[in-house]
Amino acid sequence: MFRHILLPTDGSIHSIRAAEKAIQIAKLSENSEIEVIYVVDGNTSKQDVLRSWDSAGIRESREKKLHATVNLANNAGVKYAIKILRGDPTNTILTYTKEKPFDLIVMGSRGLNSFQEMLLGSVSHRVTKHAQCPVLIVK
Repeated sequence: MFRHILLPTDGSIHSIRAAEKAIQIAKLSENSEIEVIYVVDGNTSKQDVLRSWDSAGIRESREKKLHATVNLANNAGVKYAIKILRGDPTNTILTYTKEKPFDLIVMGSRGLNSFQEMLLGSVSHRVTKHAQCPVLIVK
């Protein structure tokens, strides 16, 4: 059913919960694969540089955000691939889903308050609105 699953993640508790659900879904179908993407936007990039001045430190910091997801997938025996992309998270996720045919996107909610969400819109909300495949939002 869902063989090619996209899992956008940022290392937050909601994205780790999303990883758990994606793994449960992937285990239901033979030969399923989860594609884990981490999108680095301008603000994240600036924060990474301020925390660590060398590229090895920045890479290590980003890999730590994916560590829990990788452990969950390895322990479950689920096939996965990791890709780090750059750009605005919403646009990058949507563009990536147009480049590759995904059966499902599983992502965490952000927990913005309703006023902020009304003004800004959360990444998960905008992806749900514009994606061309089913989207599962995990709280």
